[in-house]
Amino acid sequence: MNTPPAPLTWTDPAREHLFDAWLESLISPHQLVRTSLRPASADASFRRYLRIDTQQGVSLIIMDAPPAHENSRPFVDIAGLMRQAGLLVPEILAWDEPNGFMLMSDLGEHTMMERIDREHPQANHAQYMAATDSLLAWQLASKPGVLPAYDDAVLRRELQLFPDWYLAQHKGVSLNTTQGQTLQRAFDDIVAHNLIGPKVYVHRDFMPRNLMLPRQPGSTPAQQLGVLDFQDALYGPVTYDIASLLRDAFLTWEEDFVIDVTIRYWEKARQTGLLDFEDWHSDFGAFYRAVEWMGLQRHLKVAGIFARLTLRDGKPNYLADAPRFIHYIRSTAHRYRALGPLLKLIDEIEGFEAASGYAFGRI
Repeated sequence: MNTPPAPLTWTDPAREHLFDAWLESLISPHQLVRTSLRPASADASFRRYLRIDTQQGVSLIIMDAPPAHENSRPFVDIAGLMRQAGLLVPEILAWDEPNGFMLMSDLGEHTMMERIDREHPQANHAQYMAATDSLLAWQLASKPGVLPAYDDAVLRRELQLFPDWYLAQHKGVSLNTTQGQTLQRAFDDIVAHNLIGPKVYVHRDFMPRNLMLPRQPGSTPAQQLGVLDFQDALYGPVTYDIASLLRDAFLTWEEDFVIDVTIRYWEKARQTGLLDFEDWHSDFGAFYRAVEWMGLQRHLKVAGIFARLTLRDGKPNYLADAPRFIHYIRSTAHRYRALGPLLKLIDEIEGFEAASGYAFGRI
């Protein structure tokens, strides 16, 4: 006996009324089963996702994105760009733009993250290869002037989340003049490293939680993955999404697996001409260093975002992953002489003993 879906909760009765009227208008055209409506997932923003069945037994997804907080236009536009690039993304079936409701196809119920075998990295290899194939297709479709630039101003605005939210709000740390200068010099180096090199379309959260496994019977992980949460895409560093994929916000791999997947991506990317910059196309080490510097920017940013999600938005689970980001930050800073002062500062704030035995083999 099937248990009926739990009723949805609404904090705004007026919005609930708008939703009911919108959904009612779609029941007949899309042959929806109203009683099958149920939660699908939420994300770190104000958006939430619902699932509803059709009379044919096919499930669809509804996005509830309050327009006062969320602009769904980028989602629609970027979905079109991704579809043109050959990526598997939701098909938009109906959109109430003024009220922020959207009906779209359902890419499945299982993310790549849900099926990751953490104990056996190589068991996930086919999925990661499928992810890099989708990433390359997205990058190869890139054109300047289509998406906003992931430029100096954006990189610095993101980095500022670390002192504003992680340090000041979460750790209760007020940097003195010397510490502030140390952090600023590190930020200058990070931005300078990440603005060189080729520019492409950047998903900005390309990781297993946003990649959907194929839902066809008998499908294998090597089949094309669905892509979600792409509405914040920009035009910027080619290194960003591969860093995001392998230095995950919610999952840590040993470096041998990270290098294995990165080098396979590099082999394919350089053959397409994406990495025709200095010696990136011929020297994996040079490219990998660039990926590490890009990952450092992301880790500092996400540490700040996770603190903000917890302290401002009331989502406490995110800060549980903060130690992962501090580990990423310290590991990268440990490799590069220019980042020694940043490492010392982080160690002081986190209460670690001063790092010793520096290994700066990559610079």
